[in-house]
Amino acid sequence: MYYRFLILAVLFLAFGCKDEGCEIPSEIAEIPVDIEIERLEKPFYAADTKAGMADFIKTNPLFADKYLQRDQYPADSLLINPLLELATNESLDTLVQESSKRFGNMQQEEEQLETAFKHIKYYYPEFNSPQVKTFVTGLGTLGSDLFISDSLIVFGLDYFIGKGATYRPQVYEYILKRYEREMMIPAAMLLLSNRFNKTNTTDRTVLSEMVNMGKAYYFVEKVMPCIPDSLIIGYSGQELADVEHNEGRIWAHFIEKSLLYEKNPFLINKYLGERPTTPEIDAKAPGRLGAWVGWQIVREYMAKNPDVTLPELMANTDARKIFTESKYKPERRK
Repeated sequence: MYYRFLILAVLFLAFGCKDEGCEIPSEIAEIPVDIEIERLEKPFYAADTKAGMADFIKTNPLFADKYLQRDQYPADSLLINPLLELATNESLDTLVQESSKRFGNMQQEEEQLETAFKHIKYYYPEFNSPQVKTFVTGLGTLGSDLFISDSLIVFGLDYFIGKGATYRPQVYEYILKRYEREMMIPAAMLLLSNRFNKTNTTDRTVLSEMVNMGKAYYFVEKVMPCIPDSLIIGYSGQELADVEHNEGRIWAHFIEKSLLYEKNPFLINKYLGERPTTPEIDAKAPGRLGAWVGWQIVREYMAKNPDVTLPELMANTDARKIFTESKYKPERRK
């Protein structure tokens, strides 16, 4: 089922910028957005005394409250000791140094965030850009890979150093390949989409989960119009080329197996959860295929309903209506 394509085609799909729709319209480009990524790992790992760590907490109250979960400690003095132990742990110096070298001044991330926030503010004028910080977590010793709230975004840089890192996150290989620098901002926007993506909690079918996830990917696509699909969904260029070529066959599987209105959580996880492959469809088919199909359904729905705005789509909790009006029915190639 999964055919191999010429390497040039694969490279184009994987890394080529979206020429169409990539230029930002003036009404979006002119929206004022001020983005500055603050590198908190630098002052944090420079704090080698209790007084220095206390000053770090005082200087960064939002980070301390949201990311360090300051309210779980009866007093700052109880938070300072574990933080100081981490900051003075020499074994973490490699992660700190490699994060600094890999990410430099992070100008490309600032530009990507500026573009994304301009688009979000265009669709949602009430949107206020959150503060953006970076940190070195010790690969989860303190904090997580990504933290998203209405007021704060934190990137755990040591997760995203990439293939050349001395230490990498302890996850399965098929997940590890998504911990790369170029996927960091799209992943953050995917999480941020949860703020706008309304769902019907009583409708838990394969179809509803497909459409809900499809809406999330479509949100990222709209706020980051120059990002290739491969970076949005985390497929390799080859995987993306394969699923696009075999879209009709993939869809036929869902129909022939009567999966769309299944409510079995085990089946839902088979097609939308994290797995290295989807062997039920093909031995080489990537995981999360249901999410990719949901994305295509949402794209078709929006193409056939050009008057529907992004906020209207994200507020729509009727997955069946979106599917029906999409008229999604890709042809099965011979």
